[in-house]
Amino acid sequence: MSGKLKTAVLGATGYSGLELTRILMRHAKLDKPVLLRRPSQDGGPTDLAEVFPALCGNGGYPLHSLSWPSLKQQGVQLLFLATPHEISRSLVPEAIAQGLRVIDLSGAWRLKNEQHRAIYGFEDSDALSAAELTDRAVYGLPELNADRIANANLVANPGCYATSVILSLAPLVKAGVVDRSRGIIADSKSGVSGAGKEPTSKTHFVSVADKFSAYSVFNHRHLGVIVEQLGLDGPEVTFTPHLLPIPRGILSTVYVQLNRTMTPLEVESCYRNFYSGKRWVRIFATPKLPQVQFSLHTNYCDLGFCLADDGRRLVLISCIDNLLKGAAGQAVQNMNLMYGWGEEEGLQ
Repeated sequence: MSGKLKTAVLGATGYSGLELTRILMRHAKLDKPVLLRRPSQDGGPTDLAEVFPALCGNGGYPLHSLSWPSLKQQGVQLLFLATPHEISRSLVPEAIAQGLRVIDLSGAWRLKNEQHRAIYGFEDSDALSAAELTDRAVYGLPELNADRIANANLVANPGCYATSVILSLAPLVKAGVVDRSRGIIADSKSGVSGAGKEPTSKTHFVSVADKFSAYSVFNHRHLGVIVEQLGLDGPEVTFTPHLLPIPRGILSTVYVQLNRTMTPLEVESCYRNFYSGKRWVRIFATPKLPQVQFSLHTNYCDLGFCLADDGRRLVLISCIDNLLKGAAGQAVQNMNLMYGWGEEEGLQ
């Protein structure tokens, strides 16, 4: 026995799954992860390098069929699910019953409010068990929930848009300085990889190149998560996602009104105090603002702001890599907390 943690990844053939696999492979406290394919993929590729040829020549990345007895025999303790929402919703109860800890990168367990969760249309075979797991699931945003993540058996890894918006707003909302009666507007722009690996008519190159478009106005799945995690009411937030003609990265522009006059120094201090000691949040001093390329291929969330001369109108800028801080990197950050390691392990 090596004494290192044994993990498994289901969904390594997707963009987030690939990033996750790469991180786990180089993590000093882990054994080589077990890579799994869904039953629907049996008969398909047997090695991840067949899907991503860039991995060729690195000793092989075999893909195995999911088998609970086999995972137990191999000593797997932690399962990452980089799978569609409905698959995670059905597999997590089985994984927890097998004694595994789970980090789920889908939206299956993020929402507590049934009204918000209805957008997914889940049909649970065991409604009571699903309800219990929903209550037990911890929303895996380390900057807000580190203490709860450390002891969790089921971590609902945040989505990319929600991460960028929540981290930009949390210091102000928690400090009670946002004029909620004036509403909050969040405009988020994402690279195409945020739509997942399966191509659609809207994500093909000819549909995306040289274009910039909004979608899911008023009904994006991440809106419910944003309001739940910030303790806001749904109508207080207007969230509009946009598709950028770039491969990866998110820039969110968030507009708020303050309920009292503040100075730029006070706003900056609010953020620096709130995120003091938080390894993966960088605060930009005004007037410098984050840009998408600054956080690409990192686990950082970059935050900046501009305050109007009236001291009340505030524009926030938040940038992340949607596949790292918005998915795989954050999943590893959560794993580090669950096993008492430094949040930077494997991510530097």
